[in-house]
Amino acid sequence: MRRFLVTGGAGFIGSNFVRMVLSEHADALIVNLDKLTYAGNLENLAEFLEHQNHKFVRGDICDAALVDQVIDEHQIDTIVNFAAESHVDRSITGPKAFIEANVTGTLTLLEAARDKDMERFVQISTDEVYGSLGPEGKFTEQTPLSPNSPYSASKAAADHLVRAFGHTWGVKYNITRCSNNYGPYQFPEKLIPLMINNALGDKDLPVYGDGLYVRDWLYVYDHCTAIWQVLQKAPPGEIYNIGGCNEKANLEVINLILDRLDKPKSLIKHVADRPGHDRRYAIDASKAINELDWKPSVSFEQGINKTIDWYLQNREWLENIVSGDYQKYYQSMYENR
Repeated sequence: MRRFLVTGGAGFIGSNFVRMVLSEHADALIVNLDKLTYAGNLENLAEFLEHQNHKFVRGDICDAALVDQVIDEHQIDTIVNFAAESHVDRSITGPKAFIEANVTGTLTLLEAARDKDMERFVQISTDEVYGSLGPEGKFTEQTPLSPNSPYSASKAAADHLVRAFGHTWGVKYNITRCSNNYGPYQFPEKLIPLMINNALGDKDLPVYGDGLYVRDWLYVYDHCTAIWQVLQKAPPGEIYNIGGCNEKANLEVINLILDRLDKPKSLIKHVADRPGHDRRYAIDASKAINELDWKPSVSFEQGINKTIDWYLQNREWLENIVSGDYQKYYQSMYENR
């Protein structure tokens, strides 16, 4: 049985990964270490909290003593690091938290992986480390890192640390760089759940600038299966871009949501752009497709419908999320924009 330390396993992508593994792979033990910040939510794992192959530990990846204790107690052989501050807007208003979680936290985990001689360390990164594209071309694994936000800079720094630990101490690692994820359990500060939530409440849909920023959209389940294939098939030291092969402008995505929910386009409200907004991301995922026996299984049209259906069927989850502190955050971001 492989024994995984999954960090950030109560967040959006992490919880989807935990759910996928526990549902489909009986020979895997997951110890889930999560600080439960605003984006970590045990409701995401409600039916798996008592699963015999799932152990939840509340804690900070910057706590080296706790990380060592968890690894020793559960005989961990593999670390999959999802734990991160991940929202670009929040990194602009408060970058320090991103350095602490994304850089110092990754360093703490890497030191443990080195000292405990882990079988594998998988760093879950982002295509945003590559910077911005013009109208043509795609990011490959050889694209130089050129991060443009405090968030992407912190993730790029973490990627460099992972590679350095591999080169210097022989830590067996992989790095995955994904495009924009969407799907169930995503915190509604990100574009798709934010627009779904506002449209359901007949509220304005705040759209940065002209709304023509382009992203490649990856259904979260497909991302999770790609990570699993990395764990099964990837040689150490390899980096993989994981993309959905679904480039869409933000306005196109928003219009699809409005059409599906039968809401008027008049809800769209263009607001002042955020500083340094990258124009376009596009992923070349051919390396992962060719080497890992993986490919996206969900088209964007299928994925967006599945996602909207999930939020419609889980209104209580959504209402719990957007109460309290979320309202203060939302007002601070959009009220006077």
